[in-house]
Amino acid sequence: MRALELSIAWRYLRSRRGSKLLSLISVIAIGGVLLGVAALIVIMGVMNGLQRDLRDKILVGSPDLRALPYGQDMRLPDWPAVRRELSAFTGVVAAAPFVTTQGLVRNLGGSFQTGAQVVGIEAQGVNAIDATSIRTHAILGDFRFVREGVSLPGAVLGKSLSAKLSAFPGDTIVLLGQGGAEMNASTGVLIPRFDSVVVSGVFETGMYEYDDLYLYLELKVAQRFAGIGNDVTGIEVQTRDRWQAAAVADAMRDSVKSPVRFVDWQEQNSQLFQALKLEKLGMGVILLLIVVVAAFNIVSTLTMVVSDKTREIGILRAMGLPGRSIRRTFLWQGLIIGAVGTFGGLVVGLVVNVLLERYHLIALDPKIYFIDHLPVYTDVVDVALIACASLAIAAVATLHPASQAAKLYPVEAIRHE
Repeated sequence: MRALELSIAWRYLRSRRGSKLLSLISVIAIGGVLLGVAALIVIMGVMNGLQRDLRDKILVGSPDLRALPYGQDMRLPDWPAVRRELSAFTGVVAAAPFVTTQGLVRNLGGSFQTGAQVVGIEAQGVNAIDATSIRTHAILGDFRFVREGVSLPGAVLGKSLSAKLSAFPGDTIVLLGQGGAEMNASTGVLIPRFDSVVVSGVFETGMYEYDDLYLYLELKVAQRFAGIGNDVTGIEVQTRDRWQAAAVADAMRDSVKSPVRFVDWQEQNSQLFQALKLEKLGMGVILLLIVVVAAFNIVSTLTMVVSDKTREIGILRAMGLPGRSIRRTFLWQGLIIGAVGTFGGLVVGLVVNVLLERYHLIALDPKIYFIDHLPVYTDVVDVALIACASLAIAAVATLHPASQAAKLYPVEAIRHE
């Protein structure tokens, strides 16, 4: 019986002129579902790619969580003890001190100067502990903060910052900051601190904010530049699983005795990630309406088929075909349209995603978007949800015309003109 129902459903999908091709209205209905599903796949892939790419780039120079002191001076005095306590905590892979401050930087002998985020970390070596992956992104030199034949301390600049200053490994730059600034007794003018450093390396992360603003110094040099003595700004912590960083931070708040507060990577960038999630949800709902509109095409297609095939339906009923079989016939017809459109949409959407990601077809201005191309990441869960939603909408769309066909009386249907 089921084979008969499928055979009749397939026959009703085809052209009336005996052609084995689908009728025009069937093609239009399938095309609507296909476009809706393909658009959903591409947009969800783009939103996932943006979230993943931004997250990975942010975590290049930002740890899983930070231990920071209370108060506004941002100074952690007894940081070696805090570091040991955090290193021994379950779920922690690495804990490293850092210093962060702001300053102005210019090339020695040049007049152009720009703001920079000055960060102090331990020099690359045997005893250095990495809580981030920034050291792996050096494209010139390294993070040892030394330059052979030069006695000045070294600095590692972002690629864009290096280009703006025209400062490359071996060049001397001047840092200007408020840390350790002195007051002129006669004029009452605050004299800022000047430090000369040599460029010992250049890094590139692909995230414009890091590459354009960040400048790394050896920890002791940064402490002196910031004017905080032997103190640090805080401790960077790397966990075994970054997705469990919030849980690790909660556990630390309950058990760590040191007077510090903990901020995980999601909390540090909560506004950005919440905005991306909300945008993804909004775009998904809006584009799902395309599939809903396509479902109306299915309704109209089946309604036209029922009207066109009323006499044949009456003959089938008179020959003994039960009403439930008539209903299932049109349900199969609607499901075939939905399944073909969904499968076609999946194929088109996934192919477009692969092309966008592999060949970087859509370029972006990194000064505005933090990234240089439109990233795409296809989530299997999203694909499965889109396919299920599309098939479910198609199935619901068939219910009314299928019920109307099943309710036709054989005699009245045969007399239908």
